[in-house]
Amino acid sequence: MSEKKLFAKYVSQNILGMVGISLYILADTFFIAQGVGADGITALNLVLPIYSVIFAVGSMIGVGSSIRFAVARSRGDREADSYFMNAILCSAVLGILLSLTGFFLPDKIVALMGGDAAIVEVGSIYTRIFMTLTPFFMWNSICNAFVRNDGAPTVAMLATLLSSLFNIVADYVLMFPLGLGMAGAALATACSPIVGVLICCIHFFSKRNTISFRLVRPSLRRLLHSCQVGVSAFTGEISSGVTTTAFNFIILGLVGNTGVAAYGVVANIAIVAVSAFNGIANGSQPLISDFFGKGQQKKVQRILGYGIATALVLSVLMIAAVYLWTAPIAGIFNREQDPMLAAYAQEGLRLYFLGFLFAGINILGTGVLSAAEAARGAFAASILRGFAAILVCAFGLSSLLGLTGVWLAFPAAELLTLPVTVWALWKAVYRQGNRNPVS
Repeated sequence: MSEKKLFAKYVSQNILGMVGISLYILADTFFIAQGVGADGITALNLVLPIYSVIFAVGSMIGVGSSIRFAVARSRGDREADSYFMNAILCSAVLGILLSLTGFFLPDKIVALMGGDAAIVEVGSIYTRIFMTLTPFFMWNSICNAFVRNDGAPTVAMLATLLSSLFNIVADYVLMFPLGLGMAGAALATACSPIVGVLICCIHFFSKRNTISFRLVRPSLRRLLHSCQVGVSAFTGEISSGVTTTAFNFIILGLVGNTGVAAYGVVANIAIVAVSAFNGIANGSQPLISDFFGKGQQKKVQRILGYGIATALVLSVLMIAAVYLWTAPIAGIFNREQDPMLAAYAQEGLRLYFLGFLFAGINILGTGVLSAAEAARGAFAASILRGFAAILVCAFGLSSLLGLTGVWLAFPAAELLTLPVTVWALWKAVYRQGNRNPVS
């Protein structure tokens, strides 16, 4: 199969899968908006960074370990057999620690994230329930990454899509017919990764599976070795949490809870967009890791070219859709028809989404750098877009332009990161490829 056909197969299925993951967050937002109202959206938006931390750690371990697995396997290295179980066992330890924190201190967590007494009351039960099942979120990310790297992107796609479908259906049933409110939304979200893991087992128990389930002694060295190339996945996920936390506190100071609810609308729509670009990066990653491990640098370059073109086309389509249907999109989450919430959300959508012209290439670039084991370049670009640039832009522009500056912080940060990403890609992929051309 040609590189173009492989790219189309892997990327299309991964975009569907990653968008599927984001849809259950969007479903939470929609059903909570209908069942609880603006306070529910505010509470959800305040605790979303906690979810980002959980998902980021699981992605870092899963993507990093699966990259090391794929490269080692393509080189015939026997150590490839140890990466899966090491990832599962190490994530279990981290997941249990987070589970205990969420179970015993949910009110403290919501208050720490900026919730007042009313928001703490609404958000505590949600936080306790979804954090209790933290290990399954991490295992879902790990299993999905390994299944994808073991040549079964269709199973990985089905795992994410069907777990998201389960979450959406369970959200409705638990919140409305059964009347469980925020607790029902949390239960639906918390149980969905279990569905994903079970579907991944279709591949694990198939004849095509090459992933070893042999028990190994947990190795911190192997975990850190994996996390070096998984750091871009971590920062890609955690950056949304960092951005959400910073924006929440800034917006609370500027316009209060209504502004945070409006940002909840913008952030949740943006999660779907980010997931599509993550789908391009994740779909490209197994191909690049395999070609890189075999020394086929020209093929790596071609896959990167296809990815950049896809990201640019997708970003233009997204921005056009947001500008054409801004009011209907914002209105979906505005049960009370609050005119102030609508005005904030509509301005936010139009300005914030301009950043995806640059974010698509940055997200793809950090994924490619990790897949090609260019850990330094991936780390530099990821830290800049996920932490340094976005925080400087958020605080700086909001002090100058108020709420408009908050919305513009994301495009500004992604634009600042773009030259760093392009430079790192040129060094890792094109300069190296010109020195050692292999078709």
